[in-house]
Amino acid sequence: MPGLPPTAFALLGLLAFDADSEADSAADSAAGMTGYELKQRADFTLRYYWVSPAMSQIYTELRRLSVEGFVAEQPGDGPTRYRVTPEGREAVERWLFEGEVGFPVLKHPVALRLLMGRLSTPERLQEMLEQHLRDLDARRADLQGVRDMLGDDHQRRYAALVADWGLAYYDSESRIVADLRARLDTMD
Repeated sequence: MPGLPPTAFALLGLLAFDADSEADSAADSAAGMTGYELKQRADFTLRYYWVSPAMSQIYTELRRLSVEGFVAEQPGDGPTRYRVTPEGREAVERWLFEGEVGFPVLKHPVALRLLMGRLSTPERLQEMLEQHLRDLDARRADLQGVRDMLGDDHQRRYAALVADWGLAYYDSESRIVADLRARLDTMD
């Protein structure tokens, strides 16, 4: 299997989900997805736990996946549509189970700024943490909307698990930030 980046496999997975949903419905007029539709799907799903790729990255990965034979291009009167091939589905399934998953890297802009807190003021740090709490609340509300939309649909049970994980993550992060704010109040 070629050394594709995780984003390529994420896009393959989204295309496989699309193929699965098409198989479940009678409508096959919308076979595959355009790059734009794939971007919208990525923005709606991936952004909570992975970086949603830019349009240019999506088209770069689609070209690479096409060369590998993992997606088929379906040109028509409108924009080119892309479908996962059986080889592409097999590749994403192998990727799920082969090799190391890897440990997530904490790349947190608030933590980085707090690390350098002695170059700031306690008031400015408190403002930053307050804003982060507001941002967490907004992101959590967005994700709660996604979770509510997923409901108890058996086909979406894994997406629901990840949404529940994300909600618990935001709750935990909010508790941590509240604790940090309290600790900042006691620091000289």
